[in-house]
Amino acid sequence: MSTYKLEPLPYGYDALEPVIDTQTMTIHYSKHHQAYVDNLNKGLEGKPYADLSLEELFRKIGELPPVIRNNGGGHYNHSFFWPQFSAPSEREVNGDLATAIIQEFGSVADFKTKFAEAAMTRFGSGWAWLIWSTAEKKLKITSTANQDNPLMELGEIVKGEPLLGLDVWEHAYYLHYQNKRVEYVANFWKIVNWDVINERFAKAKTK
Repeated sequence: MSTYKLEPLPYGYDALEPVIDTQTMTIHYSKHHQAYVDNLNKGLEGKPYADLSLEELFRKIGELPPVIRNNGGGHYNHSFFWPQFSAPSEREVNGDLATAIIQEFGSVADFKTKFAEAAMTRFGSGWAWLIWSTAEKKLKITSTANQDNPLMELGEIVKGEPLLGLDVWEHAYYLHYQNKRVEYVANFWKIVNWDVINERFAKAKTK
């Protein structure tokens, strides 16, 4: 059986201040993410699919119990979420990804507007995503409910390789922003580590 664990954060709890405050980071990582890991491991105990990778589980997720969908998605999404950030800066998207964004969305500003719309119009809890559609060989913006993600084989999901994800569950921002999701989404850009996103883009294009 695969036993999942919480990987160390690539920075301190206070590294993303003031965009993501220390208290939110601490609770989000050590409580919420840890709970997904613990519940996923419990849900896999004794199951015939316990040795499958998360990606393999996602390809048959419609056949599996909700505990795997919810907690497997929660673990994957958060493991994807943390490494894409660094200390606040004025850095902008660059390189091949910037070229592809301008080609697909018209401009970086238009891309950010469309991504923000996906984040703001996701009712309740969920995620906004920038993905590389391996089928269409193009960038897309989409969103998913709860802890679903674009790797899951579910009819309602726009599939692709995730490049950038934004957690819009209230626990991701409420302590600092209260109900101001729009402010949280706007500030998110200040902590995106575009080097990481470019690396993901380069890898996704090979699939």
